[in-house]
Amino acid sequence: MTPIKSLDELISTLKSTGKKSRVAVVLAEDENTLGAVNEATDLGLIEAFMIGDEHKIVEKLRQEGVDPSKFTIINIPNDAAAAKEAVRMARANEVDMVMKGLIGTDKFLKAVLDKENGLLLPGAVMTYVCALQIPAYNKLLFISDPAVIPFPTLQQKVAMIGYAVKMANRFGIDNPKVALISAVEKPNESIPNTLVDATICKMANRGQLPECTIDGPLDVFLACDPKSVEIKGVPTPVNGDADILIFPSIEACNSFYKGLMLFADGELGGFIQGTSKPVIMMSRSESAKSKLYCIATASLMAN
Repeated sequence: MTPIKSLDELISTLKSTGKKSRVAVVLAEDENTLGAVNEATDLGLIEAFMIGDEHKIVEKLRQEGVDPSKFTIINIPNDAAAAKEAVRMARANEVDMVMKGLIGTDKFLKAVLDKENGLLLPGAVMTYVCALQIPAYNKLLFISDPAVIPFPTLQQKVAMIGYAVKMANRFGIDNPKVALISAVEKPNESIPNTLVDATICKMANRGQLPECTIDGPLDVFLACDPKSVEIKGVPTPVNGDADILIFPSIEACNSFYKGLMLFADGELGGFIQGTSKPVIMMSRSESAKSKLYCIATASLMAN
């Protein structure tokens, strides 16, 4: 498979398969979510089940000039009940993914993480992986974790790497280059995450993390800029050509992607990993285009 190099190319690839993913959207009542779901439906990517206040959903769709009959609308106005129904549908294989709409993150995740009736796999690490599109970079860049884990432990970073490698593989990238990001390129006892990174590299050297090339700690320049590698003279198998960046904290990763989206025309598609079905959870302020790319990324993994 030829690697997918942009998020628009991802959509074209999905369209060519003719397969549709079924998505349950919780409180599909905000403009950006409706816009993304409507476009994904028109592109033939999904079959949408909109859960929430039917009157509000229909009214909003008509305001946007969209025919409500294109979707299955399930009238459950209560936030918590709507989230529970979406999760139930996923567990029953009635849908292939669940998407957060105009519902608070706490209520949404409460249903997803319910110990008896939720979607988290036994013993799994829940994390978030994104495919980030940056005009200045020659390919998609996969990053983790901008949304779930505050300060990843060794175990959590290993899981994050596994999820990101699997996603990169689905995008057609074999043996992706993984950079463990820090502010420095040498293990330093005053920066604990660099010691974790060094341990992960030793695990990779011993064959415990196959199907990828890992190095770290590395700063972003050494991870993504070959000229910086040459100037600094740091030998690294990533060699300024990273496919995957694993960050030391949620603040670092979140600020990295939001800065690129705000100032460098970046776009992303991502979702929660570690669940039995993809879970799309974005800020309520994210654009319809970003939400469309998240739907597309989750569809690729769901199929």
